[in-house]
Amino acid sequence: MYALRSLLLAGVLITLERGVLCFANGNINCNAKSAISRQQQQQRKAFLPHTHASIASTINNQKSSLQAASITNEDDEKLKIKGGETKANDLPVWPCGDALDSKLIKIALPCIANFAISPLVGAVDLFWINRMGNTLAVAGQAAANQIFSSSFWLTSFLPSVTATLVAKQYAEGSEEGVQDAIAQALFLSTFVAIIGWLVLISRPDKLLSGVLKPGAPAREFARPYLLIRAFGFLPSLFSLVGFSAFRGTMDTITPLKISIFANLMNAILDPILIFNAKMGVTGAAIATLVSEICSAVLFMTLMWKKNLVNVSKLLSLPKIERLMPLLKGGAALQLRNFALNLTFLAVTRVTQSIDDTGVAAAAHAMSIQTFQIGGIVLLALSTVAQFVVPGEMVEKKDPETGKTIGGLKVAKATVNRLMSWGFLLGTILGSLQILILPKLLQASPLEEVRVAAKVPALLGSVYQVFNGLVFIGEGVMVGTGSFMQLSISTLIATLGTLVALKEFPAKYGLTGVWMGFGVFNTLRLAGVAIHQFVNGPLVKRKIEGTQNSSTESNTNETLEDKSENSEPASDIDPEDKNVP
Repeated sequence: MYALRSLLLAGVLITLERGVLCFANGNINCNAKSAISRQQQQQRKAFLPHTHASIASTINNQKSSLQAASITNEDDEKLKIKGGETKANDLPVWPCGDALDSKLIKIALPCIANFAISPLVGAVDLFWINRMGNTLAVAGQAAANQIFSSSFWLTSFLPSVTATLVAKQYAEGSEEGVQDAIAQALFLSTFVAIIGWLVLISRPDKLLSGVLKPGAPAREFARPYLLIRAFGFLPSLFSLVGFSAFRGTMDTITPLKISIFANLMNAILDPILIFNAKMGVTGAAIATLVSEICSAVLFMTLMWKKNLVNVSKLLSLPKIERLMPLLKGGAALQLRNFALNLTFLAVTRVTQSIDDTGVAAAAHAMSIQTFQIGGIVLLALSTVAQFVVPGEMVEKKDPETGKTIGGLKVAKATVNRLMSWGFLLGTILGSLQILILPKLLQASPLEEVRVAAKVPALLGSVYQVFNGLVFIGEGVMVGTGSFMQLSISTLIATLGTLVALKEFPAKYGLTGVWMGFGVFNTLRLAGVAIHQFVNGPLVKRKIEGTQNSSTESNTNETLEDKSENSEPASDIDPEDKNVP
């Protein structure tokens, strides 16, 4: 419990530190603006020279003053949040119901709903398989599902990269560019899916050896489940690309409707195939496969109707140079995906090896479901950060007002708000999970499973407090394009977890496995802190350096134009107020 209190305190301190830094930044900027204003008043009272030579001299002497003035006069308009008149330096760190909160909530709600569907249906799957009263069935399904998920999510770079490419082409108004980006993603998905399917159906026993010991009783249930799920590789990837394509066009409602329909079908088919058709775990796999196929068909149909896909482009091989942006972005994220999957495979293997009865594995599956349900909102906010932050980093024209909005300071203020939301929601969700934990544990009719899952589920609830900071912070890293730093941070966290899994489970059993999860997310939190306070693109010194460089460049151009356009001294009117 001392370790848990320390982790909780660390999350609080990080958030408080962010608040203090932002408060200090606001005071510094206000003082700087006051000083600049006084300096401008003094300059207006200065005597204006009347000769061409003295004008040039005055221009050079006032160069630094003009640089400071440009920040004061122009950035007041640049640092506006769309939907309100709040300046970046005046934005509170904590949620306060302002225009920024309204904007984030409007974007986040459909994402939250979409993220909620998959784990909730997973909980339904677990519920019905638990009703079989066979812990080995639960253990086998969990092991096979982990293998499929690990294989599938090795391609999880597709959502982030595809949505980014589609969004860029969509913003430029290029329908053909949107179609090209989607066609390339579907081509790559087909190629990867064929390889994945062949591997899964040709070597199921070898793959299951990664999480189940040779001769483990749970293999009887794991093998058929994995073979059936293998046929869902292609439709699942098509659904993933479809979801990303609609998100790139700022349509988050259509993917939500498709997910609701497909997963509702899965939930209905589960009891019918498991019990009525007496197919057991195999019936659960078939129900999932049917829902995946329906999802893919709906996505492809609606993309065709909205002219997001072109049949001729889908049937032609894309040129390698057009695939390069997708391949480069994906390659940068593959190291992270490898580290994440290595962690979860190691956790599954250690859990399966704790006992041969399947009790530990069943309890772990129940704890994971509890953990995932609580993290839905946090994962959704992480996704929001991935496409909101890069949008705010770019200065652009507001189509409604015509004013320049966005910029690095606005992006930093948005990150601060997202992180504070993550901390608050993580605390609330973790507390709610602890309160309803007795009800969640009743999903299993087996007393030994409920007892074994109690402490791990409690740890998972406590971890939500700082998971909010981890998930959103990593979403910010994706949004700022810090792919390699994110991958290295995750890899270091994985190495720490592997060490913990060698020590803790031997002493504490399943609870030790979840202590390893604590190590994993603590190290990831450290990586987020380094990115936001030390070397990320939104660190204070980098923002100031970028703005100073941009201001100096603009000022030089302005001064050169004024110098070139200056009239001869004899033609200058001493009363002309436009003279510098």
